[in-house]
Amino acid sequence: MRSKTLLSQVTDFDLRLLRLFKVVAECGSFSAAESALGVTRSAVSLQMSDLEKRLGMRLCQRGRAGFALTDEGREVLRAGEVLLSAVENFRAEINQINRQLRGELNIGIVNNLVTQPHMEITRALKALRERSDEIRVNISMSTPGEIERGLFDGRLHVGAIPLTTPLSGLDYRLLYEERSSLYCSREHPLFHAEVEPDDDTLGSVDAVVPGYPMTTEVLGLHRQLNCTATASDREGIAFLILTGSYIGYLPDHYAANWVAKGQMKPLCPERLFFDSKLAVVTRKGRRPNLLLESFLDSLQAPR
Repeated sequence: MRSKTLLSQVTDFDLRLLRLFKVVAECGSFSAAESALGVTRSAVSLQMSDLEKRLGMRLCQRGRAGFALTDEGREVLRAGEVLLSAVENFRAEINQINRQLRGELNIGIVNNLVTQPHMEITRALKALRERSDEIRVNISMSTPGEIERGLFDGRLHVGAIPLTTPLSGLDYRLLYEERSSLYCSREHPLFHAEVEPDDDTLGSVDAVVPGYPMTTEVLGLHRQLNCTATASDREGIAFLILTGSYIGYLPDHYAANWVAKGQMKPLCPERLFFDSKLAVVTRKGRRPNLLLESFLDSLQAPR
């Protein structure tokens, strides 16, 4: 598939194709990218073929064996992310000069913050949207570590993550505080116990532990449990708790819906809980970005 001609210039059409390729790679298939992009699978396939022809290389394998990036595809994806980030940085600087709110705001958020009762992120996004209809907001749900990496490499402008071990190259601003308690589901034997379980009982049943970094206090609470399963995020923890085979810690605001339905309950809530800080995070030494600064100002604005 190698072409004799190389890409001599980058056009707006090329940028659109690179953005599409980035979404396809993130989704892991053409069919998954179909709904994310709002176009048909055949249109995704056609535009991917256009990009491959323009670049003179095959970017991904697709077929019965499944979807996978080629070695060239991984390199193009990396270079494309750098290019798209540079374009967005240029746009942000022009916005700064013109004092106009337009362009993209890329936000990384840990799962299940939408049930947080304070709703600061939602309120700030609403305020931003009311100021301009030329803003494209891109939200990605991910782990804290992946969000921090996205801030460092420029894929993300801002993130919202638990404040556990701050990294020196990032700025952290306190956003929320949330309480987490130890939960079991209605299917678990402890749900129907007439008395609260003691530490020996809790240490003898299976529990799930988060796979992401935790504070010393939270680690200590989990060491008291018989942690036989891990989950990368809170939704995974909830899945395992709802099996009736595990107990685990969840934020109270996230568990509230299941508690209201009688599907979960906290165990020893007077003593088995911890409070976590959640922070909005940006990269230190970042370039001026009017859109980002406006979003951060809206987060800090009084209600």
